[in-house]
This record gives sequence, C-alpha cells and structure tokens, in this order.
Amino acid sequence: MFGKSENRDDYQHIDRPLGGMARELPDRFYIDYHSHPRGQLIYAYTGAILVTTEWGSWVVPPQRAVWVPCNVRHAMKACGDVEMRTVYVREDAVPTELTTCCVVAVPPLLRELISAAVTMPLDYHEEGRDGLVASLLLHEMRPLSVVPLHLPMPRDPRLARICARIVAEPSDETSVEEWSRSVGASERTIIRLFPEETGLTFSRWKQQARLMAAVRLLAEGKPVTDIALELGYESPSAFSAMFRRALGMTPTEYFQDMAQH
Repeated sequence: MFGKSENRDDYQHIDRPLGGMARELPDRFYIDYHSHPRGQLIYAYTGAILVTTEWGSWVVPPQRAVWVPCNVRHAMKACGDVEMRTVYVREDAVPTELTTCCVVAVPPLLRELISAAVTMPLDYHEEGRDGLVASLLLHEMRPLSVVPLHLPMPRDPRLARICARIVAEPSDETSVEEWSRSVGASERTIIRLFPEETGLTFSRWKQQARLMAAVRLLAEGKPVTDIALELGYESPSAFSAMFRRALGMTPTEYFQDMAQH
C-alpha cells in the first residue's frame, strides 16, 4: 500500500526514529511469533487484531492500537478484514511511559499522524514536513489512555490448561471445584494461584476472557444477541451490562463511538 514495502524487516534499521507501514490482512490471517528491535504501535483502522505474547493476549478493536515494546516476541491474528497501520519506533525514541504491551485509545490527532506516517518515505527529510510529523507523532504517544483489553495468561501448567479451555470456549461454566479435579489440584490451590499468576480472581479472569471474545466478535460484525448467547449470557441485556461495567458503554455505543472517531 502507498507504494511502500510491507516487509517489517525493511523498517528495523532505517536511519530515522520511526517508519510507518500500511498493510491489509484478510480475515483470520495469522502472523507467527516474531520479534524486532523496534517498538511497534499497531493501529486497527478497520477490523480487529488479536496480539499474543507469552504473558497474555490483547485484542485491538477498530480505531484503537496496541503497543508492543522492542524485542518482545508476539503473534498476530486478523479478526475480520483488517486495514492495519503500523509505526515502528527506534528504541532510543520510544516514550519512556511505554514499557509493556497495552491497548490504547487513539485520539483524532494521533490517528491522522499515523495515517500521514504510513505515506512518508523511509528516508524522509527530518528537517522538513515529514520530520515535523514524526516528532509530533512521538510527542502524541506520551499521554495515551490504556484500554482494559488485556487477558493475562498464567505460567502454571494446571492453570494454563484451564485458561486455554476457557479461551476456546468462553461460555464454559465448569466450576472451580470441577476444574480442580480435572487438573489434579485442590480447589484452594486453584483459587490462590489465579490472582498470584494473573492478578485476577478466577471469576474476573473468566469475565475478562468473555470481554475479549466479545470485542473480537463485534468487530467481525456479529449481532449483539448472537454474541450474548454464544458467550453464555442469559440475555443480551446481561451481556450489555457486563460490557458497560468493563468499558463504560454498551457494545452498540462502543462501536458507534469508534466509528465517529
């Protein structure tokens, strides 16, 4: 797109603090685990993107972005047809606040700067307009608001089995007692390990898994009623209430808000 390379390796050693790349990904397109020396701001112009690392996963709905720090191994999957905009940032230019993976809101100014960056040549003139765009883009990355769309994953193999099953089937209603028998650990151990390993109780972790699945399915265009049933909620209103508690607005309002921006 825009007559530029779509190979991420071409952006890692350029003599500029940042490089912008645009790429289209078809639904369910998967990019295997990889890392690169530059930090990466991945912006979902349309569609949603699921980013996974050894520490968990992040879902990036339309008009939001995820930050992946330098040298962090990660994989990506397109949820729906995705128009992706990526800004690769040289390590010494990364804002000090961006130390971990996180989903962030993208204000209108930053969105336009990202759109401008992907059209700039890799060897853009640092003293000209493109250099000003790059400097302002880096400046606007500093006050970003984090969106709670992270699902932390445990390292304990017993919890990992439980979590993998719930991610695959978010509507699963297996109790902690039943899980404890299944994975060969006491109920007390499972209850204790969840906050130790993930920072969340079992019930909160399961709710977060459902929220992540909901955002992904909404981005794919599925109706709210169908999603509510698929995720195991008794009614669309119960699902919408959960969504509002987590993100401050109903599913319909959330995606309307993104469309307006």
